[in-house]
Amino acid sequence: MKTENKPLSFSAPLQGISEKTITIHHDKLYAGYVAKKNEISERLTALSRGEDLSSANQSYSELRALKDGETFATNGVYLHEWYFDVLGGNGQTSGILVEALAEKYGSVENFMNYFSACGMAARGWVVLAWDTHDKMLRVYTGDAHNQGGVWGCLPILVLDVYEHAYFIDYGSDRKSYIADWWKNLNWEKVTELYTQAIK
Repeated sequence: MKTENKPLSFSAPLQGISEKTITIHHDKLYAGYVAKKNEISERLTALSRGEDLSSANQSYSELRALKDGETFATNGVYLHEWYFDVLGGNGQTSGILVEALAEKYGSVENFMNYFSACGMAARGWVVLAWDTHDKMLRVYTGDAHNQGGVWGCLPILVLDVYEHAYFIDYGSDRKSYIADWWKNLNWEKVTELYTQAIK
């Protein structure tokens, strides 16, 4: 099934994050991952329907390259969609997720400080996820789309800390970008994802 570009659920600009940044980030970079996901999927479908697979090899083969590219492109699509889906709010915290975070981290402020610090330490992504094995909230980081994720964990809150997410507006000041990102969160949407994940 062909993946379609998911439209933004909010109107830019955001607080501190310009319309130019959002447009480039969503309409070019994210759209590029969607296109590559579809291209890879099409080629894998052809291979899985009877083409010669005798060259499959763990050092290098077309199949190995496609399977590696598949996880990178697919996660590039999904992580960006989670990132964009929860923007457009006013940063007001409330709801059962906020209560769960306060219980786990001592306060919502402690959680936000920890998550922000993870954003300073990561090269690509910070993800608050529901761990379906341990039945608890966890924060994971990833240096690439297909590195750092844990199978069995459902993303709830995703922060993109690659330079493309902030460099036009903040230069190398990632810390200020993260501070403004919190101000743009739609906690109702984040809570909806949490409610779905814990079911």
